[in-house]
Amino acid sequence: MKGMLRGLLIVAVVSAAAPTPAATQSADLVLCDRIAADPSDPDRPADVRGTNEIAASDIATAIRYCRIAANASRRAMYQLGRAYAANGQAAEAMAAWRKAADKGSTSAMVELGVLYGTGTGVARDEAQARKLFERAAQAGNPRGVSNLAALGGGDASDPVRARELLSKAAETNAEAQYQLGMMLAEGNGGTKDDAAARALFEKAAAQNHPAALERMGAFAQAGRGGPKDAETAKAYYQRAAALGDEDAKKALERLRCPYAIKDKRGNLVTNLCF
Repeated sequence: MKGMLRGLLIVAVVSAAAPTPAATQSADLVLCDRIAADPSDPDRPADVRGTNEIAASDIATAIRYCRIAANASRRAMYQLGRAYAANGQAAEAMAAWRKAADKGSTSAMVELGVLYGTGTGVARDEAQARKLFERAAQAGNPRGVSNLAALGGGDASDPVRARELLSKAAETNAEAQYQLGMMLAEGNGGTKDDAAARALFEKAAAQNHPAALERMGAFAQAGRGGPKDAETAKAYYQRAAALGDEDAKKALERLRCPYAIKDKRGNLVTNLCF
């Protein structure tokens, strides 16, 4: 009996000592994630929504807490760079992204590539930009894939290879799901497949990806890759518009004012709304 009790006590002590996943994250990192996480960052935790732009009222707080958390987290270092950039501190942002990229942050690689590609805050260097985008793309970062394709050359200039890279990232990343969905919808890099595209848009939309929500609205409205449903389309458009998607706002306006009145020359005079 004593031996059994002693064994239970040992198990209890070990269990109490083992940190839970939540406990392994500092309060600083949790707050940094909450206000500065990037929705397209593959390092972003699944339960963190992220924000496309850090709110002006949150910038100082983001810098404060991300700076602390960055000592132990490449994600926080990348997010610190985002906060600095939002605050107009280009040199500090670049320094933070360099450190994050050195630790393997593919999102930081992409941001540095953009700076080199555009010559923002640094001498324009397309070769360096391409190198950074290639590193990010090879690791499955969807923005790395698309930016490399925009430059031309490299693996991602081949749409078949781009699909392959995006497929890997699309297992978990909403941006990759959206971009791969666009390739499937357009038949870029392989067979056109509306049903598969719609399924990818739906996955990304479930994670509140604005452009994917807009695409789901368009696919539901047209009946592409699945059922045609005007009410469902409108609901998707409304969710995307609430997140700032301009195409969704225009789609909602077209739904509200569907009839165009034109003159003899075919010029738009007005729309009939209801």
